[in-house]
Amino acid sequence: MTTPLTIRPISERDHRDFIASRSSASFLQTPGWARVKPEWRPESIGWWRGEELVGAGLVLYRQLPKLKRYLAYLPEGPVIDWTSDDLDAWLTPMAGHLRAQGAFAIRMGPPVVTRRWSAEQVKAGIADDSVRRLGDVPPLERSQHGARVVAQLHEAGWRLQSVEGGFAAGQPQFNFHVPLVDADGEPRTEDDVLKGMNQLWRRNIKKAAKSGVEVTRGTREDLPTFHALYAHTAERDHFTPRPLSYFQTMHDALSADGEAVGQDDRFRLWLAHHEGDLVASTISIRVGTHAWYSYGASSTEKREVRGSNAVQWEMIRDAMAHGAHVYDLRGITDTLSSDDSHVGLIQFKVGTGGEAVEYAGEWDLPLNRALYKAFDAYMARR
Repeated sequence: MTTPLTIRPISERDHRDFIASRSSASFLQTPGWARVKPEWRPESIGWWRGEELVGAGLVLYRQLPKLKRYLAYLPEGPVIDWTSDDLDAWLTPMAGHLRAQGAFAIRMGPPVVTRRWSAEQVKAGIADDSVRRLGDVPPLERSQHGARVVAQLHEAGWRLQSVEGGFAAGQPQFNFHVPLVDADGEPRTEDDVLKGMNQLWRRNIKKAAKSGVEVTRGTREDLPTFHALYAHTAERDHFTPRPLSYFQTMHDALSADGEAVGQDDRFRLWLAHHEGDLVASTISIRVGTHAWYSYGASSTEKREVRGSNAVQWEMIRDAMAHGAHVYDLRGITDTLSSDDSHVGLIQFKVGTGGEAVEYAGEWDLPLNRALYKAFDAYMARR
């Protein structure tokens, strides 16, 4: 008979060490991420089988106004055995623990892929006027493992949260990945990754090099320089920028997390200059074998020197050099209509020759149905 799983709080150190023992986990499930989100109360929890730590999760608690009741959120987590045929054995004790902490509902994002599409399929979908959404295109792969997870969550009373355009309530459900290993798990070469890119991407990378674009790694002291370009990008592209302090906290928290487990590139800032002018700047994150493009900025001037392509290529090369299996360009929408405002971003990412992936999405479990119904109605009005 299998020893039942129990849950109890764990220290940041045990949490970090557990994640370091895995091939990878989302950076949103590292204990350092809690310091980036000070408006949420954090807790590191562990799943124990006897005296063995077999799972971990970062829980972020958001308090309801005037009530000591909380939404318990596990972004892109928890880090458990999602291949289990008995997810209830993992999730029921979690629900019991979080209820005891005052949670009226739980929201989580299983790090489980359900479908994949090749870059060629996405490109063909954009070109086809009859295709409006990624889901209209038959996928390259449907994950049986992903389907089992979704079925088990439905059966256990969890509710899928999604909004128009494919963005889940918190984290994107559709992402774009560049695989850095082949089907046998062997590392791909730089030449192979380049050959997988479309002609425009390869030409732009060459053009940036020929134009004299220089990509370097920045330090914490360069964050104000990045932020000035990021604010310029936000004004041009009509989004609300985060303050400089957010990126300084992010640098400090994630770097400290990485250094504690012997990883010096958990957070990296990249700067692309042309003749002394900053033309692009980005932030990358790596946890184990997974590397992410997290934030980016580009100048309106000198776009012809292709600094954005140059800095992306350097981030991909760096991820490969550190043994990453995937380079994650993060979220895309599932809208492929040529008149959609997001299609330009999708086309930029598709040019890398990677694949679109659909995750299981974010799921809610109401623990207090009255409070959850009121919360759900409030969120729907926002």
